[in-house]
Amino acid sequence: MSTAVRPTARAPGARAETPTPRRRSLAQRLYRYRWSYVFIAPGVLFFLIFAYIPLAGNVVAFQDFSPFRGIQGSPFVGLANFAEIFQDPEVLRTIQNTVVISALQILFAFPAPIALALLLNSLISVRIQRLVQGVVYLPHFISWVVVIAIWQQVLGGAGVVNDLLAIVGSGPISVMTSPETFKALVTAQVVWKEVGWGTIIFFAAISTIPTERYESAAVDGAGSMRRMWHITMPGLMPVIVLLLILRLGTVLTVGFEQILLQQNIVGRDAAQVLDTFVYFRGVLGGDWGLAAAAGLVKGVVGCVLVIVANWFSKKLGSQGLF
Repeated sequence: MSTAVRPTARAPGARAETPTPRRRSLAQRLYRYRWSYVFIAPGVLFFLIFAYIPLAGNVVAFQDFSPFRGIQGSPFVGLANFAEIFQDPEVLRTIQNTVVISALQILFAFPAPIALALLLNSLISVRIQRLVQGVVYLPHFISWVVVIAIWQQVLGGAGVVNDLLAIVGSGPISVMTSPETFKALVTAQVVWKEVGWGTIIFFAAISTIPTERYESAAVDGAGSMRRMWHITMPGLMPVIVLLLILRLGTVLTVGFEQILLQQNIVGRDAAQVLDTFVYFRGVLGGDWGLAAAAGLVKGVVGCVLVIVANWFSKKLGSQGLF
C-alpha cells in the first residue's frame, strides 16, 4: 500500500524556497556560445597579432638596440634612453609642438562636428541635410597627399588666393610656408577633412532623441535655442564624453603623414612632432632605443589620460568608457 507524501508545513509569511539553478561548467558555456566565439575570433586575432604581441618590442626602449645584433644581442641601458628624452633640446621642442597642435585640434577640430550636426538638425528640409552631409563627408576619403595638394593650389604662393589678391592690388600671403601659422593651418586641414565623419556620428546620436520631447517643449513655449540646450545637448553628452575620452588616448598622435608632407616647407622647428621624430631619429637615424622610448612615453601618457578622464567623467555623473 502506497503512502502519500505530505508537504512540509510552512510557517505563516515564510517564502517558498526556489531551487537554485545548476551552474554550467566553463566547457558547457563555451560550447553553448560557440558560434558567438567563432564570429569574435577574427577580431581577437587581429588585435592579438597586430596590437598586443608587438608590445613585447617595447623592450627596445631599455636597450642600445641595433637591428644587426637583435634584441638578445643588444645591451641593456636601463632608463638611459628616457633620461635622454628629457635632456635633448630637439625632443623637448618636439613635445611642445605636439602638445600645442593636439590642444588646437581638441579645441577646434573636436567641437566642429558637433556644431555642424546641430546646424543640420535645425534644417527642416531633409534633402538639404543629406546634400550637406554628402558634401562635407567626401574629404574623409581623400588621402593626405591629395589634401595637401589641394590646399597648396588654393593657399600656396601661386595659389588661387594670391591670384585674387594680385588682381585687387594686394601683396601675396604665405600661409603654406609660414612657420608661425603652421599649427593653425594643420588644425584647419583636419577640420576640413574630418568634420564630415564626426558629423555622421553626432547626427546619428541626435536622431535617437525622441521627437516627443521637442514637441512637448515647443508646446510649453521653448524656443529653438532652449530646445537645443536642454534636449539635444543632454542627448549628445554620452557620445561627446565617449569620443573625448578616446581622443585623449591619442592626444600625442597628431597626424604623421599630414605633417611629414609639409615639414620640409616650414622646417622642423615648427613641424617636428613625436611621430615624425620617431621616424627620423629611429628609422632613418638608427637611434632605435631613443625612438622606442619616445613612443613608449607617448603610449603611457595616452593610457593615463584615458584612465583619468574616465574616472573624472564618472565623478561628474557620466557613464564613462569602462
